[in-house]
Amino acid sequence: MTRTTATGSPAVRDGGFRDLLTWTALSPPAALVVLALSWGRKPGTAVAVLLAVVLAAAVLAAVHHAEVVAHRVGEPYGSLVLAVAVTVIEVALIVTLVSAGGPETASLARDTVFAAVMITCNGILGLSLLVGALRHRVTVFNAEGTGAALATVATLATVCLVLPTFTTSRPGPEFSPAQLAFAAVASLALYGLFVLTQTVRHRDFFLPVAADGSVLPDEDVHAAPPSDRATLASLVLLVVALVAVVGLAKVESPTIEAGVEALGFPASFVGVVIALLVLAPETLAAVKAARRGRIQISLNLAFGSAMASIGLTLPVIAVATIWIDGPLLLGLGSTQLVLLGLTVVVGTLTVVPGRATSLQGGVHLVLLAAFLFLAASP
Repeated sequence: MTRTTATGSPAVRDGGFRDLLTWTALSPPAALVVLALSWGRKPGTAVAVLLAVVLAAAVLAAVHHAEVVAHRVGEPYGSLVLAVAVTVIEVALIVTLVSAGGPETASLARDTVFAAVMITCNGILGLSLLVGALRHRVTVFNAEGTGAALATVATLATVCLVLPTFTTSRPGPEFSPAQLAFAAVASLALYGLFVLTQTVRHRDFFLPVAADGSVLPDEDVHAAPPSDRATLASLVLLVVALVAVVGLAKVESPTIEAGVEALGFPASFVGVVIALLVLAPETLAAVKAARRGRIQISLNLAFGSAMASIGLTLPVIAVATIWIDGPLLLGLGSTQLVLLGLTVVVGTLTVVPGRATSLQGGVHLVLLAAFLFLAASP
């Protein structure tokens, strides 16, 4: 019988050879073969569409195998594994495109990270609250853990994306080398502290709760976790999928940029496309958890992804500046600052009560719509 993971996706069955014939097992090696055949070539329209399909399948497979590993370790580790796996894809895409794009990609890291924050803190959060409230009338979650997560996201966003706009050591919205090093170390320290809090010190703050505040039983206790062999296989396939995703994104990058230009959107919209791509599977996982009344898992995924997008991306980008020429623009513009500030204020009002209705979900979705519209038409 099929089992489900903590985030609601089917877990790997320990059925031996038959498990090797599923699309999640076949997609990563197939994507790697397609990458080898297309590397160094400029794809035409038909080939570009095929590569996009293979890329999407590899992303979905990567998240699936991350969930299998997460099912073995349980919540809240499951949300953490999924968030880190998705962020690894995002970071690899950013570094790959920045290193290949030249000076015109100086703001790509900022645009992608900010898009990830807006999509997670408004899109995933809003959609999860709306779906959960429509199904269960009122969604209930732990305000202590969720509030701490939002505070961490707000601090990371301010240090890494807001302060560069106002510092004076360098002209323009960028850090000096010393400031960039400080921001990178502070990001890692803050992210590490949060992970310690989430998984060790106060793990109960991040577990799903019932209307009376009691912790809900783990749904996975009724299904045996994957075997060592299945977990190891998923771990290997996860690595293969990540390699394939990074390579295919590099091959597809000219097509993505050309498509954005053809639509008349600004070049910064490429960052939005990247964020939408890598966060789509996580959005599905969050919505599935919300439908089952596990809204805390949805919030863990939303804020955990936002946190990882900033806290892990900036240190990697900081190291990458050693060999990447050109400026690194991190500071947000005035419109982005307003949207970020409003997101933090509204997010605080949403999570402090520990309960939310469809109205709060709708408010966050409107903020996401405003971000997407202004990103396309600044």
